[in-house]
Amino acid sequence: MTAHFLSELLSFLDGLPEPRIVMNADYRIVAANAAYIRDFGGAAPIVGRTCYEVSHHFSVPCDQAGESCPLKQSLDAGSPQRVLHVHHTPRGEEHVDVETTPIRDDQGQIVYFVETLRVVRQASSRAAAQGLVGRSPAFVAMLAKVLRVANSDAAVVLLGETGTGKELVAQAIHEASAREDGPFVAVDCAGMTETLFESELFGYEKGAFTGAAHRKQGLVEAASGGTLFLDEIGELPLSLQVKLLRLLETGTYRRVGGLDWLPVDFRLITATHRDLRAMVEDESFRRDLYFRINTFPIHTPALHERAEDIPLLAISLLDRVDRKRKRSFSPAALRWLSGRRYSGNIRELRNLIERASLLADGDTIDLPHLIEITDDLPPGCLRPVALSSSTKSSICPRWKSVTSSG
Repeated sequence: MTAHFLSELLSFLDGLPEPRIVMNADYRIVAANAAYIRDFGGAAPIVGRTCYEVSHHFSVPCDQAGESCPLKQSLDAGSPQRVLHVHHTPRGEEHVDVETTPIRDDQGQIVYFVETLRVVRQASSRAAAQGLVGRSPAFVAMLAKVLRVANSDAAVVLLGETGTGKELVAQAIHEASAREDGPFVAVDCAGMTETLFESELFGYEKGAFTGAAHRKQGLVEAASGGTLFLDEIGELPLSLQVKLLRLLETGTYRRVGGLDWLPVDFRLITATHRDLRAMVEDESFRRDLYFRINTFPIHTPALHERAEDIPLLAISLLDRVDRKRKRSFSPAALRWLSGRRYSGNIRELRNLIERASLLADGDTIDLPHLIEITDDLPPGCLRPVALSSSTKSSICPRWKSVTSSG
């Protein structure tokens, strides 16, 4: 393939808004468009270096360093391949959605690869004041599924323990979708009565019942053009599951007291900590509704599945809840937080940090601030952690180490 072709290819890529590079089969960058140089270039030259050295600071290709390699996958499959990586950028490490496309010559042989890079703005691999935060394999696997499904209108169900941040994940799906400019409407299904469910979701007409002095817009209508998030859908009684199923199957609803059937336009995301499949088997959850909402399930990992993210999450949460700015944790405090097992997951971690921030007067959150009013330490509250015997005794007289899966 001629240098003229490569020049024409780069001229074409320069006109595209997304960062792109051209590589050969030896992982070496032979060209980069203006968007890539702007967003990923930094001070050092790009052309002539290997992609894995630029993006990961690796000395070997990604697949030899324990990462998935889209170029290797694309070469083997002969087709475009897409992965989610954490890349070094001039702004620090960031989640980057990478898609690699093979370029063939006149004989059909692969001679180049075009790699398209999209920074994931819905999540951070560094401490952040808002949004999803993490970089562990379990977190990255979840985020990759979020990006896969976001641009479709497929129904998503978020499955996982309580306190794992399912609403934040739902918001990330919404923000990464074509509906991001539309509303994100969250509904808590726990404790919903039939009357409340209908009036809240579908709205009502003036005079529909005593006290209905005016027409009220329902949440289904409020979510038009955007996303409707039904949290704790496993708590919905069977009688209300029927009404939700009718809404999803017909794509229409009727306000309480109304006569007209109105069309709906929303993307559905649901969430639950319950085992819906088991509920279907014992007939406490409708099978037909289960398959309606379960087009694309995503597991939201518990903290014990992403323990390496705990320091990053702790720093992020401190920034979100602390009344004073720019305070930090002592090394002992971070080690203790990292070694603890959280039945309430991120919600419990946040509570501990907020309590400690209220007890601390100085610029550092230290171990005593965390343990002073911790109410659930004994017994078996901690995973193995590198603390001295005296520190262990002061924290928990009945110290009992458990495994990370215990």
